[in-house]
Amino acid sequence: MVKRLFVGNLSDHTGEEDLRKLFDQFGEVSSVSVPTDRTGRGKRIGVVQMDDDADAEKAIEALNGREFNGRSLKVEDFTARRSR
Repeated sequence: MVKRLFVGNLSDHTGEEDLRKLFDQFGEVSSVSVPTDRTGRGKRIGVVQMDDDADAEKAIEALNGREFNGRSLKVEDFTARRSR
């Protein structure tokens, strides 16, 4: 089953390829999205979609709180985040 992950606290310069490379270490990544503002700068959030639930859970455990591009990442299940 495909699992969507919310990734917060990204640096302004973190792009989709950066996130894909980071999450590829934990399993198959089917899509990555990093929204930008009118100036083209990232909004410091992203959504990563992974093909396997177990791989997604490994990524959450390994990356939540980890420093990446000078910022401490917040990684969590997108579904759980939306239900708040």
